[in-house]
Amino acid sequence: MASLSSISLSGMNAAQTQLNVSANNIANMNTRGFKRQTVDLQAQAEGGVQASVGTTGETGSNLNEDMVSQLQAKNAFLANLAVFKTHDKMVGALFSEKA
Repeated sequence: MASLSSISLSGMNAAQTQLNVSANNIANMNTRGFKRQTVDLQAQAEGGVQASVGTTGETGSNLNEDMVSQLQAKNAFLANLAVFKTHDKMVGALFSEKA
């Protein structure tokens, strides 16, 4: 099983990928022929998540979807960061205890 810190790190990486994709979609929304990108999240057997980027068949913009995606990714990143920090603090407390 993967460590809690590596699981939360994979979540932060997936959220960053989602932010990058939605930002790219917004930046190119008026580019002729641009095909929107999507992110597919897959749970890993040992824990964590893997993000893969694909393209949709649709051209043009979907600003509402991209803005919601950015907010979801931001909150997912912050939640995983909180887990990472808490795990780090707990491990530090365990090692600093004197027997």
